[in-house]
Amino acid sequence: MKTLTEYLWFETKARRELVRLTDTVAALVKKSGVQEGMVLVSAMHITAGVFVNDDEPGLHEDIWDWLQHLAPSGPDYRHHRTGEDNGDAHLKSMLVHHQVLIPVTAGKLDLGPWQQCFYAEFDGQRRKRVIVKVMGD
Repeated sequence: MKTLTEYLWFETKARRELVRLTDTVAALVKKSGVQEGMVLVSAMHITAGVFVNDDEPGLHEDIWDWLQHLAPSGPDYRHHRTGEDNGDAHLKSMLVHHQVLIPVTAGKLDLGPWQQCFYAEFDGQRRKRVIVKVMGD
């Protein structure tokens, strides 16, 4: 079995931001030489997430609105009593989840016709990382 592990670093300009990862992950799959297997893409921070969905601006806004509805920024979360102000970011991370597993077939990401991979930042403007681990034959 072949493996490749790479770390992607981000420091977003905004506190909340989406970063499309599909092309970067595809390039790492190619670099790995894996033809059949899986690639794990995982945010290594508790206030960020990774997901697969459509790359459509209206949907992105709908996702932000949905997350804001379920975990609004601003309320006095108990977490804020620790001196933090990012309780909503932790909850949003749980809703989106911190990782995805994408199949690799014939040396390429095996995504559906509209699927793209995204890093979602909920408490940015500081350095964070994502691990990409390609595994297979």
